[in-house]
Amino acid sequence: VQLVESGGGLVQAGGSLRLSCVVSGTMTLIQNMAWYRQAPGKQRELVAQITKGINTHYEDSVKGRFTISVDNAKKTMYLQMDSLKLEDTAVYYCNGPRGTYSWGQGTQVIVSS
Repeated sequence: VQLVESGGGLVQAGGSLRLSCVVSGTMTLIQNMAWYRQAPGKQRELVAQITKGINTHYEDSVKGRFTISVDNAKKTMYLQMDSLKLEDTAVYYCNGPRGTYSWGQGTQVIVSS
């Protein structure tokens, strides 16, 4: 399985971004996947995950602001990020719920004041 993240960028606080994760390889259906992020000087943390293709879970700091979704026709997972805060600045990655696959390059999100 190969994972390619995109959609990051520089955004002002309060703004929105939509991240994409294109999945290729042996995964035929995206059902159990997650978004992670790693801020400078911090450990990678799980931000949002989807299980069985429909159940979603969010880290407390992003609840109500981030939405994880999947489009299996495009083999793509998304992370809609609204009301962005300075502390959302990080490199964002997609992977299985336990980091099952090789990590991609990630996509950088920078939130400015």
